[in-house]
Amino acid sequence: MTTLDSPLVIAGRSFRSRLMTGTGKYRSIADMQQSVVASGCEIVTVAVRRVQTKAPGHEGLAEALDWSKIWMLPNTAGCKTAEEAIRVARLGREMAKLLGQEDNNFVKLEVIPDTKYLLPDPIGTLEAAEQLVKEGFAVLPYINADPLLAKRLEEVGCATVMPLGSPIGSGQGIKNAANIQIIIENAQVPVVVDAGLGAPSEAAQAMEMGASALLINTAIAEAQNPVAMARAMGLAAEAGRLAYLAGRIPVKSHASASSPLTGTITQ
Repeated sequence: MTTLDSPLVIAGRSFRSRLMTGTGKYRSIADMQQSVVASGCEIVTVAVRRVQTKAPGHEGLAEALDWSKIWMLPNTAGCKTAEEAIRVARLGREMAKLLGQEDNNFVKLEVIPDTKYLLPDPIGTLEAAEQLVKEGFAVLPYINADPLLAKRLEEVGCATVMPLGSPIGSGQGIKNAANIQIIIENAQVPVVVDAGLGAPSEAAQAMEMGASALLINTAIAEAQNPVAMARAMGLAAEAGRLAYLAGRIPVKSHASASSPLTGTITQ
């Protein structure tokens, strides 16, 4: 049935899986490796700064995955200004090249000065995106669920838009459904719901709304069994996408019998 779907295409590159995963917050490198495989994902995001500084939990991370099978999505996590994010994006591109992905210009753009709620800075994100697009990057910007900002980022040449479902790592699910729906309906680039998803039901909900893909990290990494949760999220993304393509029935205010009323036996 899934062959009815077309591939996910980002910046001219095709992917079968519509689930992206991360590499942070896992209890061990082994958990991360097994979860990536179990999820069926083809894109994995990596925090450039944490890998380069060998932050706790990130030692050897870049070498832990088979980058001939997984497409690296360097991210600018930890950057508080547009200038920092631009610099780290350039480092991320070089890191991808060193690991064998010579043509990888992808970057997940994060500009987050807020340390309590970790909400992205819309002005800094737009400024950084404009510059990185000029430098040939395929920019995947992480944003609040702001339809006007999403459209502006698309207009400056971003490869996707990535609205948050709810704050990073919160597990609150989709708190911005109305705005995300507006973004999906108006976008001409893939819409990737990123951050806040906690359960497979929420992942399926995002895909049923028409999202192109999901990026899920904390819900997998901090689950009691991350490998099982990774598999569940992969299945949820696939089920939600198939349901969206199938077209759900309209919601009615009254019952509608499943069996026809004609031809019934009468006494």
